[in-house]
Amino acid sequence: MNTHPDTSASHLPTPQQSDPLFSTILDLLLDAVCVVDAQGYFVFASAACEAILGYTPEEMIGRRMIDMVAPQDRERTLQAAHNVMAGQSHLHFENRYVRKDGKLIDLMWSARWSEVDQVRIAVARDISARKRAQALQTATNAISEAAHEAKDMRELLQRVHQIIDALLPCLAFAVALRDEIRQQLEFPYLVLDGDAGTDRPTPMVQAFCDDIIRSPDPRHSPQQVAVPGPEDAASWLGVPLITQQGVMGALVLKSHSNAVQDQETLQCIATQVASAVERRRLYASLQFMAHFDPLTGLVNRTMLHDRLSRALERAGRDGLFLCVLYLDLDGFKQINDSLGHSAGDSLLKAFAQRLKACFRSYDTVARVGGDEFVVLLESTAPMDGAWVIAHKIGATFDTPFDINGQQLNIQTSIGSASYPEHGSNEHELLQQADNSMYRMKKAGGHGAR
Repeated sequence: MNTHPDTSASHLPTPQQSDPLFSTILDLLLDAVCVVDAQGYFVFASAACEAILGYTPEEMIGRRMIDMVAPQDRERTLQAAHNVMAGQSHLHFENRYVRKDGKLIDLMWSARWSEVDQVRIAVARDISARKRAQALQTATNAISEAAHEAKDMRELLQRVHQIIDALLPCLAFAVALRDEIRQQLEFPYLVLDGDAGTDRPTPMVQAFCDDIIRSPDPRHSPQQVAVPGPEDAASWLGVPLITQQGVMGALVLKSHSNAVQDQETLQCIATQVASAVERRRLYASLQFMAHFDPLTGLVNRTMLHDRLSRALERAGRDGLFLCVLYLDLDGFKQINDSLGHSAGDSLLKAFAQRLKACFRSYDTVARVGGDEFVVLLESTAPMDGAWVIAHKIGATFDTPFDINGQQLNIQTSIGSASYPEHGSNEHELLQQADNSMYRMKKAGGHGAR
């Protein structure tokens, strides 16, 4: 402990020495009253100091004031002390102190300098609850804004991480969401030990999130687990993300700061985070339904028309080559009627996956209704003839499909249209490809043969 070398020799009488009644009044105050000499050492502290700072008055006397200030606030605190000693009364100055138990607290000071006694006299009030409430309100507002402004789930969770990190610094941070279809946890956002590129959780993080989500009473206090080894001062804290539909996931972080206070903070903002994630999920779902076929996951008719329109603009401007293929499954109606709609849906999904695998990742493969599919191909150089492309596709479907244990041999009829030979706009190209497909079907089906 850094103590004043002449504390015992101070010429200042304490309130106890000068007036017992005044001392009693000071001890009844909820605010802390302190006296600091010109060298920055406490020479008096009222009884309230123990309740606020954790130190008894006797423990504070002889300590340097600045050593008790949070390191981040020391420079401006020393400047404020200099201003007070220069004769400026300082009212409502806010800074943070480190309690005896290590907890960080917010104080608001009013101080003035006594030229006669060469001391600073200050009164401090604990405003930690107020500052925490303000910080939480700011955080919840920021999370709500992020839910509206973020372009995708990744950006939303990145902003949530930044917002929470401002409240309580995170050594690691993760959000786990439950995939109801696959019955497993996914980690759309994971930062372990500062590595934002981490894509897989450690077994401990996975198990911790599982425990939080599967708890029989997920609305209890946040959970905590200590980090073993050299980082035993750190803890993993976690809260469930709860919506009206139930537990959707978990938010966990590793922190060196006060665990109890951090748990309360996480609990306060968990509902807002869950609401933001649910809103983003709903928005993403609506976007998906607007542009993709819900059964196969392929582009739908609306998105196909948009992409074809843009492709035609590029082709006219940059001299690109376009080809539109129109496909349907031969005999699909009979399969759907005999085996049922569930088997028919399974066949369509399997067909879509195999069809998409025939093309490049940036080619457009769309389902436009029933068992009808369209493929849009773009190229800077002339492509192989439509017959050659159709042959390659047809060969892909020579292998039977396994649908609910039954081997189904499916062939497909394929029609094609090219820009600009068969049309200069969306309607002409699609109509030409559709007509070509029906001519092929009447000729016996299977466009590759």
